[in-house]
Amino acid sequence: MLRKTLLVLAIAAALAACSKGAKDPAAGASAAPVQLLVAPEDLLTVSSNALASGPVVTGSVQPERKADLRAEVPAVVLQVLKENGDIVKRGDVLVKLDETAIRDSLTSAEQAARAAAQALDQAERQVTRMKTLRASGMTSAQAMDDAEARQNNAVSDLSAAKSRAVQARQQLARTVVRAPFDGVVSERKVSAGDTASVGKELLKVIDPTSMRFEGRVSADKISNVKVGQPVSFRINGYSSQEFRGIVKRVDPAADEVTRQVEVLVAFAPNSAQPRVAGLYGEGRIEAESTAALMLPEGALVKAGDKAYTWRVKGNALQRADLQVGVRDPRTGNYEVRSGLAAGDLVMRNPNSSFKDGQKVQMTAAKVASATTGAAVAQGK
Repeated sequence: MLRKTLLVLAIAAALAACSKGAKDPAAGASAAPVQLLVAPEDLLTVSSNALASGPVVTGSVQPERKADLRAEVPAVVLQVLKENGDIVKRGDVLVKLDETAIRDSLTSAEQAARAAAQALDQAERQVTRMKTLRASGMTSAQAMDDAEARQNNAVSDLSAAKSRAVQARQQLARTVVRAPFDGVVSERKVSAGDTASVGKELLKVIDPTSMRFEGRVSADKISNVKVGQPVSFRINGYSSQEFRGIVKRVDPAADEVTRQVEVLVAFAPNSAQPRVAGLYGEGRIEAESTAALMLPEGALVKAGDKAYTWRVKGNALQRADLQVGVRDPRTGNYEVRSGLAAGDLVMRNPNSSFKDGQKVQMTAAKVASATTGAAVAQGK
């Protein structure tokens, strides 16, 4: 019984609501599109801009100045004074190697050089005496020749001893590895206690102020690439930032495996530069520039593979179906191939509530912004 009573009440309430809606003229008026008050900042004037086109270039950011520091003497690593990321100045000590054996060799070579110098001094005095005796006829020519031979041998021994001392001194200096230029330690290869043979990698130092973009271009597009052309590219890790560069060099030979040609791109003067080497980048060499109608991505409404925008014509909104072309990587704007003309006014940020033919009223002050979806019904 209670269920039947509730059902009757629900039906009665529904009928009353329908009856009220039919009698209220305002209910029917609300179904029509409301008039929009549009401020100037809500509109965008379509204009023709330069659209750059050219070959795609991919590659990575690498420093021009980089040093792969290796051991020049066989020794045990005593100390590594810098870590990855540490800033260094030219001449800073980076690694110290054990110098014990080399210092002993230097001491021995210096002693041998002193002994050779003394032997040479004695040989020279002997030659002087022999010359005096020879002049008075008190010695033979053979004795004179023997004295001069001993002098020549002493000269040779002294030269060899000095050479060994210089070599030992150089090896001793190489037990201290120093920074070759101002930069940053990019990679540490050894730790204290490691045995460093000749040629073993110790540290890598790069100059982060000398970054450049080392890119590659497909061989079938290389004919369009010339030195001096501008380049725009983006780098992983800096996705929101656009970098500008200039082609500085085009390699004369393509890679035998990938059939790509390396292109060296220098960062444009006063342009921002990444501080991290090895990051992947992709961009476009601006080999050509053509005039085209351009529209920001925010002004486009995409529906599947189609796109349109809302044009303000007269005092009403008009849906304009577009044929969209390529995207300009520099600005992010899209090429409009058809559907608009230069000078057209379009909504800067379309709203999903817009209707084709909807009335528009321009206002000097931003009372209601179409970009925020606000609309005011005007009473008549």
